Amino acid sequence: MVRILTFALLLLSSLTAFAAEPVDTRQGTLHPGFKSLQVQVEGDMMAQPVLTLGSPLHRLVISFDELAEDRRYMRYSLEHCDAAWRPEGLAPSEFLDSFNEGTVDDYDFSQATTVHYVHYRIVIPNDQVRITAPGNYLLRVYDEQDPDETLLQVRFGVVDPRVSIGLEATSRTDLDTNEAHQQLGIRLGIDKAGIEDPFTDLRVTVTQNGRPDTERILVTPTRTGGGDVYYEHLRELIFPAGNEYRRFETVSTYYPGMHVAWIDPDAPVCNIGLDEDLPRTAYVYDQTQNGRYKIRTTDLDDSDRRADYILTHFTLRAPRRTDGTYYIEGDLTDRRYDPRTRMTYDPVIGAYTASLLLKQGSYNYQYIFVPDGASQGLAGPAEGDHYQTANEYTVRVYHRPKGTRYDRLVGVSTIKSGL
Repeated sequence: MVRILTFALLLLSSLTAFAAEPVDTRQGTLHPGFKSLQVQVEGDMMAQPVLTLGSPLHRLVISFDELAEDRRYMRYSLEHCDAAWRPEGLAPSEFLDSFNEGTVDDYDFSQATTVHYVHYRIVIPNDQVRITAPGNYLLRVYDEQDPDETLLQVRFGVVDPRVSIGLEATSRTDLDTNEAHQQLGIRLGIDKAGIEDPFTDLRVTVTQNGRPDTERILVTPTRTGGGDVYYEHLRELIFPAGNEYRRFETVSTYYPGMHVAWIDPDAPVCNIGLDEDLPRTAYVYDQTQNGRYKIRTTDLDDSDRRADYILTHFTLRAPRRTDGTYYIEGDLTDRRYDPRTRMTYDPVIGAYTASLLLKQGSYNYQYIFVPDGASQGLAGPAEGDHYQTANEYTVRVYHRPKGTRYDRLVGVSTIKSGL
């Protein structure tokens, strides 16, 4: 009897631990053979990955490569998520007018490249997958022969625009003035949205430069009045300002591009070393794409198939720290802090180094320091925090009426701060 009771307790403990383990819904490639994941609104690389519900002309293009000789037969499915990107457990019939499965059948083989790959595209919506409900969506790609293993996953939104959003970004914050922070003020126009109680039915999220670790969720507004809802003078709306993203170009394997120090084209894979980076103490004005990148080469058309992969070497000459880790941040690393994006300290040269296999193109990046035990990274240690920085802030508004089962995305707006 004691053995049975002990076994039952152990089983219950293991099931509880399993159930409590959070599901990883972060965007990114989860298989090492997949590279260059991009999620863009068709025709506008700077737009947020958000579709308008019911608009057939508004499409999302998901593209990626697999380093392989032959095509892989893959499928994808969708999952509806709440404002914090947690799966809501809805049945497909609650958000789709179709089966919840599509085939990845748009592909091309690389041409005349040292590293062979297959380039894939998924366009949403399409004849196979038709979305009927607003909200957050996680698209999961998997092999037909192994549907339980996720190869990559993508976040995007579908908005039913019922709420107008007024945004203000200022360097006159509740912490300092024209120094290291920026603060947002948000006004929502809800008079036509059918929202009964904005204090219980609304969720607002704010993200800086598309970085998931900067996301703040606002639950309670500051005040209401005249059909408007206000979020003002909240600590959650004050962000470290950071600095402009750094840039480099690997558009040629014959001559150094922007911020390239050397090229070794004779190795089995072309190697490129970037100019050594130093921590920045002053604001550096530049017009960047806030962490995005564009695949391209100087002398070839159709870069998606003809751009090659290059082993790209990064060096940050910064003092060694024992209280955390430096990472390379931007779309080039799927904005994840993991072993693939982590920098290691080399005591011989007195600097942090890392190497990434990247497709030829124009890239934005920055160095983020993540303190031990923290989930949010800091740009300040390597980049500095300066009020002039042109950051992008994206606000999303979700409505969950009483008695309903999911968060509806009812408004999206982006503002650029700084100069």
